[in-house]
Amino acid sequence: MRRSAALLVALACACRGQPSEQPPIHPIPDMRVQPKYRPEAASAFFADGRAMRAPVEGTVLADERPGRDEGFLTGRTARGYLAKAPIEVTAATLRRGEERFDVYCSVCHDRSGGGRGMVVQRGYPPPVDLTSDRVRGFADGEIFEVATKGVRNMPAYAAQIPEDDRWAIVAWVRVLQRSQRAAPADVPPEMRERIEPEAK
Repeated sequence: MRRSAALLVALACACRGQPSEQPPIHPIPDMRVQPKYRPEAASAFFADGRAMRAPVEGTVLADERPGRDEGFLTGRTARGYLAKAPIEVTAATLRRGEERFDVYCSVCHDRSGGGRGMVVQRGYPPPVDLTSDRVRGFADGEIFEVATKGVRNMPAYAAQIPEDDRWAIVAWVRVLQRSQRAAPADVPPEMRERIEPEAK
């Protein structure tokens, strides 16, 4: 009896896909039969007859960022890249930027931004030197976009690093650039006497 039932099910499944004027039979519905509403479909369940419902009050859509404009989310506007990061650069921001840079960026760019990170020392193609004149000439929004979308061998980090942290990383990259091109005049006057004589 069991063999007959199994054979019947097997034959029914084997016949699926044959031309027919009748609706298909799904002995094992799996994922082919999914009760759902299409956009703009009618519904007898709701009093207004519409299947599409407004979002529940207080919810936020997955791709919606309240209070965040296009420049903050993408690094550019219709006029081009943002020249400066749209965040307040504080000591806390720089600490966060350094921490996130060390986690995500230093494996390739090394902690100084020079491009000799651990994976590069083991054969990965070297990335751009973040302290080079070329990158120093980038707008903040362009650095943000590269971190977001990736470029050449660099992967995109939009899924791993939130926008706030990406902007903090941009601020830290600017610190690294300044640190590699600093002059004695950049040192506060009260600290200049601590500079080694040969560096003056």
